[in-house]
Amino acid sequence: MVSDIKPVMTTAIRSLIEHKIVFTNHFYKYEEKGGTAVSSRELGVLEHHVIKTLIMETETRLPLIVLMHGDRQVSTKQLAREMGVKTVSPCDPDTANKHSGYMVGGTSPFGTKKKMPVFMEKTILELERIYINGGKRGYLVSVRPEDVVKVLSPRIVEITA
Repeated sequence: MVSDIKPVMTTAIRSLIEHKIVFTNHFYKYEEKGGTAVSSRELGVLEHHVIKTLIMETETRLPLIVLMHGDRQVSTKQLAREMGVKTVSPCDPDTANKHSGYMVGGTSPFGTKKKMPVFMEKTILELERIYINGGKRGYLVSVRPEDVVKVLSPRIVEITA
């Protein structure tokens, strides 16, 4: 099930193992505020294949997860339209941590503290493999996008800015 280097045992990894998802571990030197540019550079993969996990909220403070390519931005206006709400905005780090249970920079969509709706950019499904946070800073796992769908049942949306 798990290949190469032994995984860090995070709640994200426990979730992947529980769902019998095959994944590969990828460790890199984390840089504060480096984002997906650093992980893609350190791992030698296209930033488009590194998927960021963003914790956002609606105007009524409903938390949600957005999965987006590392080299793209989210149109929060389009996401709000898709959801039928007035506004969607990114959470501050403390609020994101409270909702997800992960530190910013180590946020995984798997094994979050609170169950939240997940919105996934449609074009992610066009990729063969993606790199997504494993629940710790400096740690990504590569998985098939279909497996993300299997575990998270995201709403597939077109929300690239």
